[in-house]
Amino acid sequence: MQPRTPDFFDKLKWSLPWLSRYPLWRAGATARRALRTLKGAGRAHLILVVANHFEPSWAEGGSMVDLATQCARVDEWCEQAHAIGRAVKDSDGTPFRHTYFYPGEQYHRPLLERLAGLEAAGLGEVEIHLHHGVERPDTAENLRRALEEFRDLLAEEHQCLSRLDGAGQPQYAFVHGNLSLANSMGGRWCGVDSEMRILAETGCYADLTLPAAPLQSQPPRINALYQCGRPLGEPRPHWKGKNLRVGVRPTLPVLFTGPLVFNWSRRRHGLPIPWIDGGPLTDRYPLTFERLLRWQGAGICVQGRPEWIFIKLYCHGFFPNDQAATIGAPMRRFLQETLELADRDGRFKIHFATAREAFNIVLAAVDGHSGEPGGYRNYRLRPIRQEAATQIQRRPHYQVMEAQHGD
Repeated sequence: MQPRTPDFFDKLKWSLPWLSRYPLWRAGATARRALRTLKGAGRAHLILVVANHFEPSWAEGGSMVDLATQCARVDEWCEQAHAIGRAVKDSDGTPFRHTYFYPGEQYHRPLLERLAGLEAAGLGEVEIHLHHGVERPDTAENLRRALEEFRDLLAEEHQCLSRLDGAGQPQYAFVHGNLSLANSMGGRWCGVDSEMRILAETGCYADLTLPAAPLQSQPPRINALYQCGRPLGEPRPHWKGKNLRVGVRPTLPVLFTGPLVFNWSRRRHGLPIPWIDGGPLTDRYPLTFERLLRWQGAGICVQGRPEWIFIKLYCHGFFPNDQAATIGAPMRRFLQETLELADRDGRFKIHFATAREAFNIVLAAVDGHSGEPGGYRNYRLRPIRQEAATQIQRRPHYQVMEAQHGD
């Protein structure tokens, strides 16, 4: 039997835990912002991360398109990624790029080779996305095997992912398919209570699934960088947890949430109608400077480093009509206008970052660093691709020639 489609009252019930905390969170955020203003706070640094649920096989009705169509889609995407990367660079000169959370259960070598090429060009990085427990609840053993196999495939065959200080097992960021992180959908689309522990043991440094409102998997914690507050072997250990703060090294994986705020600009019969803004990049929700201000107002940061504000947005790269809003002309125009305003205004700077780079900046903040966050993109987690290139450069010349020519 198929589960019934959630109705308004289901979504309201699931949202009450975070909605009930929203006024207190908003009051605290306003007070902290006012205090920073009184203290003469300096320039804000907005660290922009785009988590792309990258599924080139996607089709209406849950079916999948064939591999040839997927390859054509990814080729077109890569062309657009190169175009916007050439046209738009942040205050550090870093090109605009996405983090590509590729679904492990849909692996095809030609598609990953194309994404690995984008990564090599500095136009994005590949991380792990996974749909599991769809037909029936998954098992811990199967989940662990799926994560380890895909992790090692990305690292060894495509030189994607990263290693802590350039050593040890590959590390990865994660987005859960169907937003059902740690069995938080009542057993649907997961089924593994110990998922968070398995993520930690297989090298996951951060989860970027959230926010998930108004779905059942949205925890009470909103607008935060935080760590799990319950044992990782339990279901939904992220339902509570402490914020990351300067001087306190977190337990991994950290929860890297995007903004979850209200847009009050809509009117009906002259009355404001609240609209949830969880940071989606879609054609139906145009990019505006007002949205950027709301995202900035969410104040997602490491406590003690409030001037480094993390804005994690998300998109589905192959949903109909949304591609322009994610990487096409509307996105290019929005970014260029925002960067020009930042230059004129002087009160904020924009920094583009991948999930790995943003996590490195988080670790730098935890360790007490300040100033320009862009200098910490490679702070601890080093790209496997970069380490491999460094090792080749250190070899004697004849060994380099053999490695390049496969002789």
